Amino acid sequence: MHPMPTQYVIENVIQYKMRGKVAYQSQLPAATALNITFVKPYDDPLGKGYQRPVDPKRCHDFAVYLSKGADALFTPVLLNACGNWEFSCYDKLRPNYGRLLCKGKASLMDGQHRLGGIKKYVQETNSDITIPFLAFHCLDDDEEIRLFDTINTKAKGIGLSLSKYLRRDSDDLSWVATELLMRKESPFYHIGSIIGKRVKGRHITLQNLYRTLHFLFKDSELVLIPKEEKLNIALIYYNAIKETLSAEWLDYSGHRLTHIVCLDALSLAAGKTIKKYLGNNKKSIDYPSLLKSIKKLKQIDWSSNGPLRFIKGLSGSRTLSEELTELMVG
Repeated sequence: MHPMPTQYVIENVIQYKMRGKVAYQSQLPAATALNITFVKPYDDPLGKGYQRPVDPKRCHDFAVYLSKGADALFTPVLLNACGNWEFSCYDKLRPNYGRLLCKGKASLMDGQHRLGGIKKYVQETNSDITIPFLAFHCLDDDEEIRLFDTINTKAKGIGLSLSKYLRRDSDDLSWVATELLMRKESPFYHIGSIIGKRVKGRHITLQNLYRTLHFLFKDSELVLIPKEEKLNIALIYYNAIKETLSAEWLDYSGHRLTHIVCLDALSLAAGKTIKKYLGNNKKSIDYPSLLKSIKKLKQIDWSSNGPLRFIKGLSGSRTLSEELTELMVG
């Protein structure tokens, strides 16, 4: 047991059972949460620890997230009260609603970085926030470790592609990438996957497109272009490639044109090429000259058994982009 000099009381608690285990749900002030929880580090001398060291950057990032105010919602932390918390109902007619008397600390199973970020946030802002929690009344050490392992190894995240889709209203490139997959006039309409699952014929994910668009618009003169214009540039550029190399674009197995390594190379090259065709006002692009330069890509052997079969990864994309840039602007 981890005793406390002061007994804490948590009000407005719901008691229930989960798979035969007694559990509690409520919320408590940040200052209280920091005082009534402890962590079992992986190198605990007793041999029953499992928590990794706290990553200060993740705590800092969460503190920054909290600074967004009312939009900064977060999930409950998960606790094991270790039998140290006693439930008392307010009314016998409502036996599952009452308060918790906390005589000892609870083990923090999930939420280290949330609590670390909350601690940093309240210290820097001299404020307090309430933290939702779910606490089991008493899990033994092995049950606690098994649950921690399940949470951190079995649960799957939503994936980067779906994450980009969900952020399309707040992030320009996520919006552009989503539009490229959803618009029928886009060359990616029939070959892309929004949710990130590759199936036959759909080998380009939303995350792939987001990354390649980052390469296209990373130059300081292009990054500030409005998202609508970025979409227009992307549609014109990639449609011109598809029209110039239509057979190669549609033949994924026989040609590497729409393989990610080559798309990234094409986008890296596009950033440098488009920059050359920007008008003096930096707001208009000489599209006829750009389309003319794209036609030069016919000189490249895009076949899967040709010279491009050896290029791999970002280093391969960068090397190929140099050749493409020289060809297009030369």
